Amino acid sequence: MSVPGRVVSISGLTKSFKTGVTALQEIDLDIRPGEFVSLIGPSGCGKSTLLRIVGDLVQPTSGTVLVNGKTAHRARLDHDYGIVFQDSVLYDWRTVSRNVSLPLEMLGWSRARRKERVREMLELVELTGFESNRPWQLSGGMQQRVSIARALSFDPALLLMDEPFGALDEMTRERLNMELLRIWEKAASTIVFVTHSIPEAVFLSTRVVVMSARPGRIADVVAVDLPQPRGAETREQPRFFELVTAVREALAAGGRGQPAPTLPAGTEERY
Repeated sequence: MSVPGRVVSISGLTKSFKTGVTALQEIDLDIRPGEFVSLIGPSGCGKSTLLRIVGDLVQPTSGTVLVNGKTAHRARLDHDYGIVFQDSVLYDWRTVSRNVSLPLEMLGWSRARRKERVREMLELVELTGFESNRPWQLSGGMQQRVSIARALSFDPALLLMDEPFGALDEMTRERLNMELLRIWEKAASTIVFVTHSIPEAVFLSTRVVVMSARPGRIADVVAVDLPQPRGAETREQPRFFELVTAVREALAAGGRGQPAPTLPAGTEERY
């Protein structure tokens, strides 16, 4: 059943893999329109698995996931969300413009409509002038902005982001954090964001969902009441440090899960 006023509704979600590992157990979570929700927890706690279940890339063992009142599968078919991974996953043989336009081509948009939307998206991520460049000609941060533009090009209700800045240096990461907040506000989207960084989670989010060690459960949810818009000065505010401490303490309290099992050689499943 759809929950009014919720972009994502997760109830009783459990995921066990064929290796015998239970990655997630009894997850209940609602995400409202316009929220920026970060998932944080120890390595292997199921953050990425949870994100991929919402995106219909992994199937749950039990429980339900609704996106805009639909099953995750139906929402994927209806293009209700975009996904950004740690790797920008751009096609080197396509220009920046043609990478951004790819979902629109698949949706059958006309050439003129695609051109206008690509122009809007590149302006949004501040890459006007790079339309004809190839991905390999861009920095890592610029490539991620192209990936974000592509994910937002068809105006999805939900943007799923799996550690999109994890491979970047700290200065680039902090700059892209601020740019992402600007894009989020301007696009009026809902974002679910996986990260290992406590300061990043606090800086970006309206709520931080703290997960326990495997099997992953929701140990705590920390509401972030820092004012918007946020900038470099936000990281110097006493309230910022208080919230970072609150998330760190929630992680410490919830981090005592089951010991990680020894997985069979060749196991490639990512938790």
